[in-house]
Amino acid sequence: MTSPILVTGGTGTLGRHIVPRLRAAGCQVRVLSRSPHEAADDIEHVTGDLLEDEGIAAAVAGAGIIVHCAGGRKDDDVATRNLVRAAARAGAPHLVYISVVGADRIPVVSAADRAMFGYFGFKLAAERIVAESGLPWTTLRATQFHDLSLTVAEQMAKLPVIPVPGVRFQPVDTDEVAARLVELALGAPAGLVPDMAGPQVVSLAGLLRGYLRARGKRRLLVPVRVPGRAARAVRDGANLAPDRAVGRRTWEEFLADRGRERDWAMR
Repeated sequence: MTSPILVTGGTGTLGRHIVPRLRAAGCQVRVLSRSPHEAADDIEHVTGDLLEDEGIAAAVAGAGIIVHCAGGRKDDDVATRNLVRAAARAGAPHLVYISVVGADRIPVVSAADRAMFGYFGFKLAAERIVAESGLPWTTLRATQFHDLSLTVAEQMAKLPVIPVPGVRFQPVDTDEVAARLVELALGAPAGLVPDMAGPQVVSLAGLLRGYLRARGKRRLLVPVRVPGRAARAVRDGANLAPDRAVGRRTWEEFLADRGRERDWAMR
């Protein structure tokens, strides 16, 4: 492959798994990130900001494939629109987008919906921008990554008493999602592909108990009920894909591996 593959957010949670996999496949890789990085391991770095519409033209120039995994808790639609506009001007690259399971099933209507689950609304809006871009495209919806579940658990465990909504998750391994995205990127544009979910459906309380047990901590968990239509949809499992439990690494295995990594780093 002679043209570079652009990875937006290539230094982030998902991108840092995608980039080495593309390099291992013999691809030229260009990374767009907000912070400057020196070129290393034959990886080109471009500094830019999708939300501010800065540096994007240089990033997309000559790219035959774009793996769009930059994102945050809000405004993914704005970032994606800016990327699509620049990509369309540069040619017709294959645009591969990572979205979230439930984006089309979780209504984000009220202020309560937006406060707790606005992420799903932004992801759905970005999906539509990709699909209507006129570019060849592929979108994969995945469930919550283990890494993000760990971040949530770490933050919640700072409280002496943890309020726990009655919701369930199906966490999936980040590297497994990266492998699937690389496969899709190197294949033909496929539109919306089947969801990718982790091997187990577990309650938020169960995720927290697993984390606390792995870290040797004790906390009181107190059930709470979150209002709104989005919360009701999540309680009903709109964020799950039990028929697409194709991930292999469990939450417990992930925590155990992280514990071993931490122990080794402390030696």
